[in-house]
Amino acid sequence: MKPLSLNTIRKAYLDFFESKSHLILPSASLVPKNDPSILLINAGMTPFKKYFTGAETPPAPRIATCQKCIRTIDIENVGKTSRHGTYFEMLGNFSFGDYFKKEAIAWAWELITDVYDMPYDKLSVTVYLDDDEAYDIWHQDIGLPESKIFRLGKEDNFWEHGTGPCGPCSEIFFDRGIEHGCGKASCQPGCDCDRFVEFWNLVFTQFNREEDGTYTPLQHKNIDTGGGLERFAVIMQGVDNLFEVDTVRAILDHACALANVTYGVDPDVDVAIRVIADHMRAAIMMLSDGVLPGNEGRGYVLRRLIRRAMRFGRTLGLDAGFMSTLAPTVIAQSAEHYPDLDSRRDRILMLLSREETKFAETLNQGLGLLDSLIEEARAAGQRELSGSSVFMLHDTYGFPLDLSRDIAEERGMSVDLPGFEAEMAAQKEKARQAMRERVDSAWDERLLPESFERLPATEFTGYDELCSKASILAMLKETEEGMEETDVLSAGDRGIIVLDRTPFYAESGGQVGDRGIVKNEAVARVTDTTKTSGSVWLHAVSIESGTVWTGQSVDAQVDRTRRLATARNHTTTHLLHKALKAVLGDHVEQAGSEVSPGKLRFDFTHFKPISHDERMAIEAEVNAEILRDEPVTTNIMAIRDALAEGAVALFEEKYDDLVRVVSVGDYTKELCGGTHLERSSQAGYFRITGESSIASGVRRIEAVTGEGAIRAATHDKALLYEMASFLKADADTLPERLHKLSEDIKRLRAEMEDMSKEKTRASAEKLVAGAEKVSGIWIVTALIDVSDMAQLREAGDVVRDLLQDSVIVLAAKTGDKLLWSAAASKAAIDRGVHAGSLVKMAAAATGGKGGGKPAFAQAGGLASADALEALLLVKKTIHEQLEGTNG
Repeated sequence: MKPLSLNTIRKAYLDFFESKSHLILPSASLVPKNDPSILLINAGMTPFKKYFTGAETPPAPRIATCQKCIRTIDIENVGKTSRHGTYFEMLGNFSFGDYFKKEAIAWAWELITDVYDMPYDKLSVTVYLDDDEAYDIWHQDIGLPESKIFRLGKEDNFWEHGTGPCGPCSEIFFDRGIEHGCGKASCQPGCDCDRFVEFWNLVFTQFNREEDGTYTPLQHKNIDTGGGLERFAVIMQGVDNLFEVDTVRAILDHACALANVTYGVDPDVDVAIRVIADHMRAAIMMLSDGVLPGNEGRGYVLRRLIRRAMRFGRTLGLDAGFMSTLAPTVIAQSAEHYPDLDSRRDRILMLLSREETKFAETLNQGLGLLDSLIEEARAAGQRELSGSSVFMLHDTYGFPLDLSRDIAEERGMSVDLPGFEAEMAAQKEKARQAMRERVDSAWDERLLPESFERLPATEFTGYDELCSKASILAMLKETEEGMEETDVLSAGDRGIIVLDRTPFYAESGGQVGDRGIVKNEAVARVTDTTKTSGSVWLHAVSIESGTVWTGQSVDAQVDRTRRLATARNHTTTHLLHKALKAVLGDHVEQAGSEVSPGKLRFDFTHFKPISHDERMAIEAEVNAEILRDEPVTTNIMAIRDALAEGAVALFEEKYDDLVRVVSVGDYTKELCGGTHLERSSQAGYFRITGESSIASGVRRIEAVTGEGAIRAATHDKALLYEMASFLKADADTLPERLHKLSEDIKRLRAEMEDMSKEKTRASAEKLVAGAEKVSGIWIVTALIDVSDMAQLREAGDVVRDLLQDSVIVLAAKTGDKLLWSAAASKAAIDRGVHAGSLVKMAAAATGGKGGGKPAFAQAGGLASADALEALLLVKKTIHEQLEGTNG
């Protein structure tokens, strides 16, 4: 067996199945499309669920891919074992109603023995215990001896995931040798030891699991295979584990160099290096696919991976920034097959660097909070930190448990690990329950009548016309119990109409659905348009007059004014996307959009607020393209050709092999299924109305075009006129006038502040003149006239500066509040005086509360209370404390 690089193994696999008439598709994004059951793609077949269920027709009956995958369920074991990793690539060949077991098994054997040249005597297989068909193919057709074929039960060799398509499977194993085994006589494929490595699973999808747990044979049987690319590489390169295959080893070696350590010497160091290498691969791929670090969903998964890698880097003495240094090596290992890694390099490095910096700040904050927890525990006579408080640090602030435990141990404390684990278990159970609820419906289309699943796809005519002749195929009527199938809708009814053809655009790609009317003698007002994944258009209607019924011929007419307004905003969204890249940089990527008649909303990756100058430059760039009167053209082409021509595709979109490309002159070219203008000048005018942050690293622009932009300009002009009139200026001199007013206000405020300080100092000097000395300590208690707590504190500071050894308790009334401030010098504190106790007493006597430290404290009370009586009480207490200690 000749050693092959991981990249060579991947290419050989795809080339082999291309020779077997398979369509080779690129890896889908790690971000799943229209699948609420998972946060991230975790298996090679996941992007093809809709094909296995029959919800959509695959682009070819035979497909092969190498799919990027993320699984974090065993993240705590990463680095500790030779098997666990969060990022991996899954090789897979798929048949949708085409070939079945015979071909799948024969081709798998041909690839691993003829192409990869794996030795026969090292290979063995398992089959489901009742799958005689697969057993016979392996034994009779392939020629494997019975001693190499093992029948296993449902737990090992039957694939199912909730309800939906499922079936038996056959796994292929490689024998790494007895030295890797457990030594048991029963050791065979399927054993938990490291001797027999399962590297390819052939799933024969031939049943559908129903809600009641029964299995129904599928009319069209499918093949779904999955082979771990890294496991193939471990076998073919003869290395011990996935961290030592060539592409991962390059990352591992660079990490060792950065940390100045040698791999294979210290087990703890090895674990840290492995975690860093694995998590870096996962993080880089997620960042490339548009995932942003965050506190929820897949963003939290990414943040946890990055922070966990940083935590292990910290144990090796690596400072924040080492991941950004290591990232180019990670990119280099996979960029040949995933060129987006190179094209998005700057964005990946920027996001990674920001997250490293942010977590370094979090660590500092967490260390401060941990110090407080330790001090509080010590003050309470405890030697253990509660599990709930440490979990709060972990969950809320992202502070690693290991770090909390290490620091606590250094300070002579322990951590309540069972309490922490209980909190963690409770959180995981909540997450699992939410996942169960999602998984149960993962194969469902939507809650529509079964008859709707048999409806043909709607012919969309809206690119070419706004009014089309059509026939009603089906209808639903809105009732108190929900939607019910009906053949008739009459005046006053609300429901859904399905037409055989329609000019109405159905909501998708961020563009809202069209409105308008469906009419003949009757008039049905279309209030919204959506569509199913099977491309059946659903027209939400309200019947204004007459009666409509299934089979009836109608005129479907889109609201032209509304469609044109939407098109202005959609075409301008494309211009805005390009302008943002031109002004802010190539790191800008679309993160979401919404296009409606009234406005456009565009979400994009950027890491700080847009300045006024940048905003003006963006508006100018877009309006320049509008004024150029560029033609807006659409072309249908193969997606590979479109991308080769520079067309922009979105991270989270899943495109068919043929795509629609929308171009505005030579300025911008994007894959888009929306409706657009004919020329850029039809947008009229573009204005940004708002810019804000919606998530970490994601900004949002809201803008208007056409009539909306004119209204915004008119509104701004009216405001400008009103301000100019009020300030007795014109538009040209208004900025100068406002600047002068601002300077005058600053000057007057400064003068007022000086006057206030003079008044406060004068009051303080009077207090000094009336001070009383008891046992060598000056006492000042008074109700003074100031406007706020800051002035009250300032008066106390002046008195304290003039009287070194002193106790000062001052009160002031502001509105309905009574303010208290107290200060005590070190000499007074040594004699038993406590400023916090004094204001607490004063506040309690005046209907309030407060307190503080021995040297300084403040509190509040009610202005209606007798402050002078409270001051007498405080003064008496001070006398007793000073005279008592003196005696």
